[in-house]
Amino acid sequence: MRITDLMIKETMIMDLQATTKEAAIDELIASLATSGRINDKVLFKEKILKRESESSTGIGGGIAMPHAKTTAVNEPTVVFAKSTRGVDYESLDGEPAHLFFMIAAPEGAANTHLRTLAALSKLLIDSDFIEKLMNTTSPDEVSALFDTQQAEKEAAEKAKAEAKAAREQAKQQENATVQQAEATLEGKDNKPFVVAVTACPTGIAHTFMAEDALIKKAQEMGVEIRVETNGSEGAQTVLTDDEIRRASGVIVAADKNVEMARFDGKPVLQRPVSDGIRKSEELIRKAMNGDAPIYHSAGGKSSSEASSSNEKTKIGSKIYKDLMNGISHMLPFVVGGGILLAISFLIEQTAGENSQIFKLLQTIGGGEGAFFFLIPILAGFIAMSIGDRPALMPGMVGGLMAANSNAGFLGGLAAGFLAGYVILALRKLLAGLPKTLDGLKPILLYPVLGLLITGTISYYIFDPIFGGINTWLVNVLNNLGTGNAVILGLILGGMMSIDMGGPFNKAAYAFAIGVFTSSGNVNGTMMAAVMAGGMVPPLAIALATTFFKNKFTEQERKSGLTNYVLGLSFITEGAIPFAAADPLRILTSCIIGSAVAGGLTQFWGINIPAPHGGIFVAALANHALLFLLAVAIGAVISGLILGIWKKVLVAK
Repeated sequence: MRITDLMIKETMIMDLQATTKEAAIDELIASLATSGRINDKVLFKEKILKRESESSTGIGGGIAMPHAKTTAVNEPTVVFAKSTRGVDYESLDGEPAHLFFMIAAPEGAANTHLRTLAALSKLLIDSDFIEKLMNTTSPDEVSALFDTQQAEKEAAEKAKAEAKAAREQAKQQENATVQQAEATLEGKDNKPFVVAVTACPTGIAHTFMAEDALIKKAQEMGVEIRVETNGSEGAQTVLTDDEIRRASGVIVAADKNVEMARFDGKPVLQRPVSDGIRKSEELIRKAMNGDAPIYHSAGGKSSSEASSSNEKTKIGSKIYKDLMNGISHMLPFVVGGGILLAISFLIEQTAGENSQIFKLLQTIGGGEGAFFFLIPILAGFIAMSIGDRPALMPGMVGGLMAANSNAGFLGGLAAGFLAGYVILALRKLLAGLPKTLDGLKPILLYPVLGLLITGTISYYIFDPIFGGINTWLVNVLNNLGTGNAVILGLILGGMMSIDMGGPFNKAAYAFAIGVFTSSGNVNGTMMAAVMAGGMVPPLAIALATTFFKNKFTEQERKSGLTNYVLGLSFITEGAIPFAAADPLRILTSCIIGSAVAGGLTQFWGINIPAPHGGIFVAALANHALLFLLAVAIGAVISGLILGIWKKVLVAK
């Protein structure tokens, strides 16, 4: 079956209008419904969003592949869509998505259809093909491109299979002993040998993209690899005992359970399936070197230790995911409200506090508007990430109680996690109720009991404890000596560059927001440190690409120019593509410059009463010119280190 048998022209969207993730999903679903390929838009969207909650299907490289297998689908279909301006799809690489493939599979999808979808996934690993796809202007061009590419891929795979069969036949004709055969296998081409298993919850796309990425990267590295896929059809190309025995290491890139007992005693890397796509080289290198924990199946003496380690990793990853869900939903309120507050302060300085525009912007952005929702939204969406929709309301109320009781940001965090786990506990406790009462759980039992338990614990325990901690923290920060303040500024500024939007970056920013909101939006000293630290990386890269042109490609120099704007706007993520390509030099140089910038803001006692905006809110600082000087010094230091450290490009 051809891919274009499923990717019908009538459903293609050559100019996607959506600008947000949910709007893009809605537009794609609408195309399916209009063409009669699905029978229940609500159910289909529910399944799509459920898959997204497990991990984003924005796989990076500008591609998103939302998918679901459900009874809401009449006929297996792939909706192709293209967005010129891009959509913030919460992709794994943080970049906008431009190409969309919404996969709709019926509950009983035939194996032929599933194999076709697997073939589609493998094509999307080819960067040249993606570039051609971006340049298409009509459904006819898209269909022709896919037909050509699939034919070439199938021809290559057929030739490869025939060559393999010929080699196997030659082996069978050899009159060698079993021992000689094993020796030959172990020393084959003197190549390292690793095995891998890929799997995702639905087994339609990511499973096969990870397989193809691992195989392609192994070929580039001169490593022999065998990959077992656990897709919708079950396990395919299953690893043999002999292959597992002679492998240097095992890669399990899976978001669902796979058979693990067979790997007992082997070095095993257990990672999300997305790492198989994005971090294939790292995984292969570690497996090749045996750089992984030794796996022990249940019953072995060390199994408890291995299980404990894996469990800790899973718990840590889950907590981070829940926290980021809250922060990501809170950030629009921070940015929107914060910038309007910043503008209101500027107006106050010129028109006075009785100005109607000042009062309007203060009301919209401040404690009666956007900032009123900061902690409730944070807590509510942390809770929702843990306990799904029933946890949203008790989480938001717990967050509001924290805000009103001076428990602040810390109290909101605690309330969010509490509400989420309360709902999980209630689900278990109420699981034994008669089936006839199932309808009452989401509309009566979960809301009432969840709110009562969360509210009671927050009122009597969390709010008093975190209120006291909050008061103490603000007092300590207000009374920090210059030396201690500079050290804290160095740490916060440096953290903004460690992962550029990741856990360290978000932790530093969240700390500064907590201090800012807890002090009545007055103490913006920590905001000055993180804002300066976050502005440095893109500015440093922009400077390096401008003044050290012979060390960057033409494409990098063009991208570097956009980092001037991103850096001045306090958008640290502009540096991510450069950091991904050369992490050691980029991250090291940026951390040093960001730490210097953060430390200088504290040395000069700079206070910025706005949580976002970069240069556009610099005028609000008590020492605006010194703030800009701190950023400039940090950016120049990082830019010089990077420019000097990076090697001159050699023409090929």
